[in-house]
Amino acid sequence: MQWIKHLFAAALLSVSLLAGAAEPTDAKINLNTATAAELTQLNGIGKAKAEAIVLFRKQQGGFKSVDELTQIKGIGAAIVDKNRARLTLE
Repeated sequence: MQWIKHLFAAALLSVSLLAGAAEPTDAKINLNTATAAELTQLNGIGKAKAEAIVLFRKQQGGFKSVDELTQIKGIGAAIVDKNRARLTLE
């Protein structure tokens, strides 16, 4: 009976790994065009922060630097640094 539990756990792990492979984690996200839903794919960015990014972008006329993200409440240098390789302005 114990082997059935292990087999089931292995199957779940396999499905989880395959599902994760469907979304590339290294895909670039353009701060000046990304939707709030796309921005939530970034580390440390949930729905509220993503919406704040879109609002900031509309109010400021776009981002000129990735580091401007730190001007948004709740987004610090650590979050920017975690995501820097995935962020683009073009």
